[in-house]
Amino acid sequence: MSVRKPAAEPASENDRDAFRARRPRGRRPIPDEAGVVGVLILLVLGVGLLQPDFLRTGNLLTTAHNSVYVGLMACGMVFALAMREVDLSVGGMYAMGVVVGALLIRDGWNPWAAALAVLALSAFVGALNGAVTTYLRLPSFIVTLATSMLLRGVGLALAEGRQITDLPQDHAFFTVLGGGGSLGVPNAVWVCALAVVALTVVFTRTRFGARVRAIGSNPEAAEFGGLPVTRTRIAALALSGLMAGIAAVLALAFFIAGDPTIGQGYELTAIAAAIIGGTPLKGGTGSVLGAAAGTLILGVVTAALVFFEVPINWTTFATGGVILVAVGAAPLLRRVRDLRSSGRNP
Repeated sequence: MSVRKPAAEPASENDRDAFRARRPRGRRPIPDEAGVVGVLILLVLGVGLLQPDFLRTGNLLTTAHNSVYVGLMACGMVFALAMREVDLSVGGMYAMGVVVGALLIRDGWNPWAAALAVLALSAFVGALNGAVTTYLRLPSFIVTLATSMLLRGVGLALAEGRQITDLPQDHAFFTVLGGGGSLGVPNAVWVCALAVVALTVVFTRTRFGARVRAIGSNPEAAEFGGLPVTRTRIAALALSGLMAGIAAVLALAFFIAGDPTIGQGYELTAIAAAIIGGTPLKGGTGSVLGAAAGTLILGVVTAALVFFEVPINWTTFATGGVILVAVGAAPLLRRVRDLRSSGRNP
């Protein structure tokens, strides 16, 4: 019986390239964000099948706009969670930023200058969180929880418990950032989209992002290897604070008022959105795009409950159920992805 010999690889360079091109190739690994983006698309289509009006462009843009503020915080939260830190101060920072910006504008500041002041203050408070956490060796959970309470208290005191109004509504700051749009999309959504792109590049393509991931994977080994752990932790929490400041500026421009009670529970929603998007609490990895998609999932659920006329008393219950299911499904999706990747052809 004759034995069939395997085909020999051609000798010439061009023939060898063509020969290799015909070989079976392994499947490409599934991106971390694919699962959450797929869930978002299926959720939107599913609600749209039952409530066709939900798919109207105006409603989808409104849902996206309502998700901008938490979305910005969730994108910044990715950097903190990737380093095994938790920033609970973003909700209080958001409220205080709105109040401080409104007070500065009411007192005669140019709104654009007031916005820059809010951003600088938010980044400074975030850096202060990182410094206290690092130098006093305290858990960031405790430090930022205390900071959140302090910031909300400061906001309430500055506003004297009332909304700050009488702002110049016709100024370009309010008409452009708050009510303006480009190509039919609110400018706030464009700002959020640009932030997602920029932070994705920072997290995945820069030395700072690599340090964040390395420190989150193994803090002891990173410190032993000479990485600037202290400076990176401070910078990561400063970035988280900066994103809360951007959210505060956009909210001030949209609502044209400073409400000291705004943003209750936003910090927990931002953390949940980041985790849904594929940023685990164990650190070492994360996804800015996934955090944005996770925020949109929560926003779609909230909007869908309105369309289905679910009583407001059940809204929080339903949202919590969605968070629980999504967070529980994340490890399963990662396990399926790992199994699929390990079964690739050589």
